[in-house]
Parts: sequence; structure tokens; C-alpha cells
Amino acid sequence: MTKRVVFSFLAVLLAAGAYAADLTDAQRAAIEERIKPAGESCLEGDNTCGAPAVAAASAGPRSGEEVYNTACMACHSTGAAGAPKVGDAAAWADRIAKGSEVLYVSGVEGVAGTGMMAKGGCMSCSDEEIHAAVDYMVVNSQ
Repeated sequence: MTKRVVFSFLAVLLAAGAYAADLTDAQRAAIEERIKPAGESCLEGDNTCGAPAVAAASAGPRSGEEVYNTACMACHSTGAAGAPKVGDAAAWADRIAKGSEVLYVSGVEGVAGTGMMAKGGCMSCSDEEIHAAVDYMVVNSQ
């Protein structure tokens, strides 16, 4: 009796499995559509992707104000780590007196022994963008 129940159960299970595998083309297409990846990553020069790879487009250099707002503001608006606040003419006076080139070097290379790291931590910024940010802070701190 137990063998008959087990055999019957296996027969039903096998029949159900065969039925589940019998999908129409439309059903298969619907399943494939639901489980397909959301996108694909392509490397520049990889011709095996569905579409040509697109290099990141640059809109040109960012303005000094844009760089200040994204990279410099955190410290230079609060005075964090001893950073001179933009608009504090007294804090900037000695620095401005040293000249733009000295300020540019400090901006690009950082200042040893202080919280000022190279490029203010903006590693995606070009040297010219850092110079523009320095100019922006100087103009607004005189």
C-alpha cells in the first residue's frame, strides 16, 4: 500500500513537472521580459554590447562657485579644521597677501599639518577648477 502511494505521488509530481515545462512562446517571452537585467555595462571600445559605449560627456570646467559649493563649502563656510571662513576678511588677509600662486599651491597640494587636504578632497577637480575656487573664495573674502 505504501509503495502504491509513493508511486502515485511520484507519477503526479512527474506529470505536473512536465506540464509546467510546456509553455507557449508568448509565456516564455513574458517570463524572459520580467527577469531580464535592467541594463548592461559596456566598456569603451567593447563591440559586444548592444549599443556603442558612450564616454562620459563633460560640460567643460566647473566655475569657482560650483567647485566651492561642492568641495570647499563644508570647511570654508563653517571654519572646520581651522579653515578660514569665506567672507572673513581678517582670516584671509595674510593669506591673500602671499599672492594667488601660493594660494593655488595650497589649494592643489593641500597644507601639511592642517585639515586642508589636496584639492580639498575633490579628486575629480582639475587644477584649473581648484584655482577658480580659490579665486572665488578670495573675491568673496576681501
